[in-house]
Amino acid sequence: MHPDVLRRLRRCAPADAFRVVAHRSGRPWLVGAWSPGEVTVASAGEVRLAVAGTCSLTAGELAAAAGRMSGLAQVETALAGACGSFHVIASADGHAYARGSSSGARRIYRAAVEGGTVCADRARVLARLTGAALDPGQLAVRLLGPTAPYPLAGGALWRGVHAVLPGDAAHLAPDGRWRTERWWRAPEEGLPPAEAAVGLRQALRAAVALRVTPGEVVAADLSGGMDSTAVCFLAAEAGARLVTATLHWAAAGNQDRAYAAHAAEHLPGAEQLVFPSALLPAHFTGLDERRPPADEPSVGLRGAAQQRCVAEALRSRGARLRLSGHGGDHVVRPPDAYVHRLVRRSPVTGLRHVAGLRARHRWPPGATVRMLLAGGSYGFWLADSAGRLREEPPGGAVRPPEGWGPPPRLPAWASGQAAGLVGELLRAAARDGPPPAGGRGRHAWIHRAQEAGRSAGHLLAGGAAAGLPVHSPFCDDAVVDACLRARPHEAAAPWAYKPLLAAAMDGLVPARVLRRTTKDHCGDEWQEGLRRHRRTLAAWADDSRLVAAGLADEEPLRRALLSPGLLTGGAAELEATLGAEAWLRDLAAHPADEGGPR
Repeated sequence: MHPDVLRRLRRCAPADAFRVVAHRSGRPWLVGAWSPGEVTVASAGEVRLAVAGTCSLTAGELAAAAGRMSGLAQVETALAGACGSFHVIASADGHAYARGSSSGARRIYRAAVEGGTVCADRARVLARLTGAALDPGQLAVRLLGPTAPYPLAGGALWRGVHAVLPGDAAHLAPDGRWRTERWWRAPEEGLPPAEAAVGLRQALRAAVALRVTPGEVVAADLSGGMDSTAVCFLAAEAGARLVTATLHWAAAGNQDRAYAAHAAEHLPGAEQLVFPSALLPAHFTGLDERRPPADEPSVGLRGAAQQRCVAEALRSRGARLRLSGHGGDHVVRPPDAYVHRLVRRSPVTGLRHVAGLRARHRWPPGATVRMLLAGGSYGFWLADSAGRLREEPPGGAVRPPEGWGPPPRLPAWASGQAAGLVGELLRAAARDGPPPAGGRGRHAWIHRAQEAGRSAGHLLAGGAAAGLPVHSPFCDDAVVDACLRARPHEAAAPWAYKPLLAAAMDGLVPARVLRRTTKDHCGDEWQEGLRRHRRTLAAWADDSRLVAAGLADEEPLRRALLSPGLLTGGAAELEATLGAEAWLRDLAAHPADEGGPR
């Protein structure tokens, strides 16, 4: 590492937290600020091997893994069987290797610095090292919200800073050159339901137990849904002294509280905390408060103040970490696009599933036929989407997935410049981007799992900043892999709710919870939060950073912020814009924040 780079990194972290781990030659290898136990390093001869994060390997096991390596080609073989959520960094013979998690929960970025390549888990650190300017195209992509497709979703927001795709590793040569190589391949699908359920139960059990020390207080969300309830029961099985958090939204007909209470009755010794929404800060509280910026805009802006309040209550009970069911919705059940291949492989079964999905979602007949007959490559779909970014979404019934994913759509207030920038990126990805991960259904499932992983990374970092790290076991690589091994049509039967997870948790989680098919909503609180903070939203409309960047048109944005009830794109569309606007304001308020490098 160049001496100037090391000096600049020292200025990024408090002096008492700055750490350096050297290559065998004595040159800096790992530089950053991390807490004790967060990074484990081992060496054997010329090999240096490190894991950062939550990993099942002990220091002795990691040393044994390093001893099995003769070079970087053996990294993943040496680590086979390790579970958790962690980065891997290795060095041998002057070459270096770095990767995050295949789920996207642990990210890696790279940038050229002083003639070499530096990798980090924080894009903002690399931006500060290089003096990089914001990339308006990548910022415009954030306005797509949840419709941002692979590989655009999750890109770095600074010019010259590049995200390493989940499942890829960065390989650095002694002369500063770099390349990426694929270290992860999606597991082969096709396990029968019983085998797939056993695999998921084992993987999720190990993921939860890895985060539990028997007898210690562990906080856990207990929404009453299948995902969080499964995590709670596995944590109790591992010996945790549980303190659970249940948020109770006000809408008539919501059932979370009743299901959570039923689950709590089967968790002897657990302390259940219930938080009625009326006693929590309103949605969007804190919009006018500036905080150190993350690597990208947050999608959890609306509930941030509520979560800080809940975290404070959980910490007061002695909890040092919080378990979440986040990711369960994304990984245990494939998207409906699985039927596109199913009707070709097993027409009778496929048409039964299509009929079930049509009945469940009320898909129009014509749109259903178009979905089943749709062809074209992923690249063609991306290129075609580039010219349709401003199209109004079709009204009426929910429509089936006609392409390779949700059609990328910009909100009505996005500028022509934003549409042009996103269109250019889509066409470039269509021309030169990486291939999709299998057919339409397989690709959609993996992309959704990796988007959940990216959000899990935000939850972990945001919780840590609030004093209570939030862990999402469903986003561990081993858990995602266990889900992907199932037969998609048996993990997503339209007449059952999350059948794979229900089978995996049979006998552990109360049957009433496993039979649940409803989901609560907080629409009343969402609307009330926007109403309460109308003054802040009006001020944002008068002085929008997105408008100043040329990515939003002032009057349409003002109408959206002040009359959200008229929106046709739903809450996610507006929240993506609010997240981007807040993030730009955070950047302006913290031009040189002291976030520690990694």
